[in-house]
Amino acid sequence: MSISYIKTRNKNLFRIVFQYFINLLNTPKLYGMLKKIFFISFLLSITVIHSQTTCSNGMAGDYPCSNYDLMAFIPISTLANSNGSPSSSDIWGWTDSTTNKEYAIAGMSNSTAFIDISDPVNPIFLGRLNSNAGNNSWRDIKVYNNHAFIVADIVGEHGMQVFDLRRLRGVTSEQNFTADAIYTGVGSCHNIVINEDKGVAYLVGCRSTNGGGPIFIDISNPTNPTSLGDYQTDGYSHDAQVITYNGPDTEHQGKEIYIGSNEDEIVVLDVTDKNNVVRISNINYPQIGYTHQGWFTEDHRYFILGDETDERNYGMNTRTLIFDLQDLDTPNLSSTYLGETGAIDHNGYTKENEFFLSSYTAGMRVLDISNISSTSNPMTEIGYFDTHPENDNTSFRGVWSVYPYFQSGNIVINDINRGMFIVKKSGTLNSDSDEINETAIKIYPNPTDVNPIISINKGRIETIDVISILGKKVLSFKDINNHDFEIDISGISSGIYFIRINNKSAQKLIVNN
Repeated sequence: MSISYIKTRNKNLFRIVFQYFINLLNTPKLYGMLKKIFFISFLLSITVIHSQTTCSNGMAGDYPCSNYDLMAFIPISTLANSNGSPSSSDIWGWTDSTTNKEYAIAGMSNSTAFIDISDPVNPIFLGRLNSNAGNNSWRDIKVYNNHAFIVADIVGEHGMQVFDLRRLRGVTSEQNFTADAIYTGVGSCHNIVINEDKGVAYLVGCRSTNGGGPIFIDISNPTNPTSLGDYQTDGYSHDAQVITYNGPDTEHQGKEIYIGSNEDEIVVLDVTDKNNVVRISNINYPQIGYTHQGWFTEDHRYFILGDETDERNYGMNTRTLIFDLQDLDTPNLSSTYLGETGAIDHNGYTKENEFFLSSYTAGMRVLDISNISSTSNPMTEIGYFDTHPENDNTSFRGVWSVYPYFQSGNIVINDINRGMFIVKKSGTLNSDSDEINETAIKIYPNPTDVNPIISINKGRIETIDVISILGKKVLSFKDINNHDFEIDISGISSGIYFIRINNKSAQKLIVNN
């Protein structure tokens, strides 16, 4: 049989089959079937079943990295509503002390998104709380006593939204949430700070008559916030931290200390008595661009500051300033750390001996601060995850903020232009004994109209969850402790499902009951 004959026959066969399907397209039955197929395909395209992407040879998938693995990613198109051109801003977290579940609370330009990240490889978007007054680039969040407190800037009469996070318990599908309370004593505010020891919120950078200084709000009863006054003397605070001081300066131990990043200086205030705020000191430093945000070390000895425009104004690499506050009355600049790129630094937070820095186009940078008392080599970069692989330009794109305080070691990152990333330190994901390689998972038969068998050749199956295409758990099996397991599918209808094994790996199963 000649090659030309085979080609001609195949062409004719193709024409016959093609015409057959064209004719079928005109039948209502097939049209309805295709609509269902299209809908399922659409759901598959927006339903992300992740497996961890390890950082290997400096990359985790498309993202440059060092010592941090990608667990999951959720795009802005899922997190935000469709109003305007959505972008991301601040991010914070909450751990439910009753269930030990971990939740990310992500600021969007038009809403606040809530995500269950208890299984970081398979996060669940639970829904959003829409803005109280339109769209804006700035939305900041803090948590106290199981409630989220949310402010927004340059957006009119937004006020402070209060949301009871316990309402997230048991939520399995996307919700449109409403606030439990709204404090209307302010309109727009740039940021919110909470001293959890005292149950007091400090609203800063508010568009009000006090010039943007801190406004004190009693939130001991979260859904009934009440004003405790304000402080106007030192002008606008862009961001701040308030602590019950337990540092080396014995004169001020036990006091409520406010340290504010006030555009062109740092101010240190004693705010113990809200009716008699005392200015302790102020701090200046060379080449001030915009005094943006900072955080104390856990021993309250050092304050680590980011200036948001010094890279642009003076052409330097990412600059982080370290101030010695051994004496709160006479603080001094101890040392300066310069990063490897010219990216702008934004928010930074300390956790034990590490500093987690949001560095816009350079992503999240992690610095070892165990040698912070040194005047010559106070910090060393020990890891990073770059959510903006295009470049490290000196521009306002990439990472806005990072939340590193989950007990599990999960870290959530909000990228302005992309969405939320969940990362974790390399080598802490799974031990060899419980890690399952997805290529070692077998489901047979698949597709199936009989009970399928799940089999793995490494480790043991402890739990199996069967999840519908809409994200609902329809079957769950526990305490299996075996290499294979037969799933009883008699109680579920035909369709596409995902099989999640040991809360880590996921495989698709097609049921034809």
